[in-house]
Amino acid sequence: MPEVRIIAKNFMDMVASMPAMKLDKLYENAFICEAILRSLPPLAKKYVLQLLHIDGPVSAKLLAEWVLPDGLSKHKVAVDRLVQLRVFVEALDSGTLPRESMPSNITVRLPTLEDLETYALAQWECFLLHLISPSHVDKTLNISSSLMKVFQRRLLSQRDREAPKLTESGFQFLLMDTNAQLWYIIREYISNSEERGVDAGDLISFMLELSFHVIGERNIIKDLADLGLVKLQQGRKESWFIPTKLATNLSVSMTESSSRKEGFIVVETNFRVYAYSTSKLHCEILRLFSRVEYQLPNLIVGAITKESLYNAFENGITADQIVSFFRQNAHPRVAQRIPAVPENVTDQIRLWESDLNRVEMTEAYYYDEFPSRDVFEGACDCAREWNGLLWEDSKKMHLVVKSEVHPYVRDFLRRQK
Repeated sequence: MPEVRIIAKNFMDMVASMPAMKLDKLYENAFICEAILRSLPPLAKKYVLQLLHIDGPVSAKLLAEWVLPDGLSKHKVAVDRLVQLRVFVEALDSGTLPRESMPSNITVRLPTLEDLETYALAQWECFLLHLISPSHVDKTLNISSSLMKVFQRRLLSQRDREAPKLTESGFQFLLMDTNAQLWYIIREYISNSEERGVDAGDLISFMLELSFHVIGERNIIKDLADLGLVKLQQGRKESWFIPTKLATNLSVSMTESSSRKEGFIVVETNFRVYAYSTSKLHCEILRLFSRVEYQLPNLIVGAITKESLYNAFENGITADQIVSFFRQNAHPRVAQRIPAVPENVTDQIRLWESDLNRVEMTEAYYYDEFPSRDVFEGACDCAREWNGLLWEDSKKMHLVVKSEVHPYVRDFLRRQK
């Protein structure tokens, strides 16, 4: 099989980018095998299940004959993914790991699925508010300040004696969907695990096992509880944790979109925005690109203005990201419309963005006071040769060239002296 380069973009890409020895060690865990199988593209899953019943090796040529000619592109994607994850070179372990479950006599105290989802959402929003605006949070988190700085380092910038401010990446982070935000935070958490004395491979293995209710390390559990990935359940003598939907989606959300969350935003043709939400986080996000006019107990009313959008564009938010946020979070009553966001609003948002992009700044060098016309024309020819001539005035013998061409024009002029 050919070697496939990995650029980590999501959780399973991060698993695939691990060194071969660590990745092979993960396959000793039956739960990890199931989680990785669940994350594969449909055709790759089919190959794996078919190969389980074949004792000998299967050639790439024979594998390609399993699909019709019009399915070769999907075949290549499936094979590449299986090669990246070393599925074709490592036998799957069908054993099971011992795990400790809750005693049956306490099941009456277990939270419902609705309770878990409400808890996970509240914890995640609380964490995001802590991340970007601690002053707006009523509840405290147990995440250490050093670990919080790891999460904030690319999202916030701070100068001496000034309050932290969102970076361009921070603004874009807030407009991501929850799964993308979760992946970013988990990636940072894993990337810095060795600084906290935790092996990255063991941490990835444990997080994938969350889908199967496996008990893990106490400190990690506390961190994940603050993020809303698990809910701690305290008994009289012992305690347990229950994975929430955020945790169980870790291995599938990057390849199979989970059930669409119910939206809350209605955008009208007069540029008014109505957000049916009680979330402080939603209110802070809307402030990024709209003017929030008033907030009722379950309704946020705002307006999309030229000034509010210019402020968003200056902070690195793009028109496409704003339009995508409105569409992804459209209220059920408007989500089924085509389009869900009025066209006059989306067109105007893009037009206002284009107003700021009319002038493109290019670093350049300006030349004048040429000793003769021959030297001026020679300098122009030199700049043209290197495709760096931006402007010339042959009458006044003025010349502007790109910065990368300046050394060649400068050397030409020195040779003319």
